[in-house]
Amino acid sequence: MAQPGPTQEPGDQDRAGDQGRAGALIRGAGRITALTGAGISTGSGIPDFRGPDGLWTRDPSAERISTLEWYLADEDVRRAAWRYRAESPVWNAAPNPAHQALARLEHQGRLRAVITQNTDGLHQAAGTRTVIELHGNVRTWRCEDCGATGPMTQALARVRAGDPDPRCSRCGGVIRATTILFGENLDPDVLDAAYAAAEDCDLLLVVGTSLTVMPAAGLVSVAGSAGARIVIVNGGPTPYDRRADAVVRGPIPQVLPALIGE
Repeated sequence: MAQPGPTQEPGDQDRAGDQGRAGALIRGAGRITALTGAGISTGSGIPDFRGPDGLWTRDPSAERISTLEWYLADEDVRRAAWRYRAESPVWNAAPNPAHQALARLEHQGRLRAVITQNTDGLHQAAGTRTVIELHGNVRTWRCEDCGATGPMTQALARVRAGDPDPRCSRCGGVIRATTILFGENLDPDVLDAAYAAAEDCDLLLVVGTSLTVMPAAGLVSVAGSAGARIVIVNGGPTPYDRRADAVVRGPIPQVLPALIGE
């Protein structure tokens, strides 16, 4: 497995703003793989986790609802998790111009796949067909005991009707979102698909991720080692900026469509 790239130094600010080069690389690429993170969805009203207004920044104890051990063992944690899900901005969010720009790339036949760390389903809502969800999807639920599954709207209807900790209607087991929680491994088939997409592209377009979480961050090295060019579009610096062929910073819903064009 490829190792992460070198850490960025403070003096790398001069790498930012390379829009012309980034646009030329995107226009010249025939097989693009996109790697996206929370920064692409903040423009749709979905806060990230670690940013200034992130869930865990505002309430560090909220990290428990994303930890498998706590979720399974503590009813209060599950109740808090269901309250958060019911109130999540995901349900009113719509794809923003950045999601739509990637969908256009796929419709042009130039986007091989979107690999995303997000669980909101907005890439699919924008029309992208090939989406590899590293961390699962919040829009469905699964029973931990019998494996039954269903739409999250079904479970949330029970919560809103007064059931603070809905159980599986088939076996009475604990149900949860089909997302990867702390303490769980990624689905090996999904991870294999992500590595294959990173290895089989001529450009890796990294959008809205700080590239600090493995194994997603390591996909930059995988793509680079296979000969792909690297373009990073993000609101702030990442540890991989020095490895990129172009780095562009700015508001992603405005910057990415401008780079991709019509």
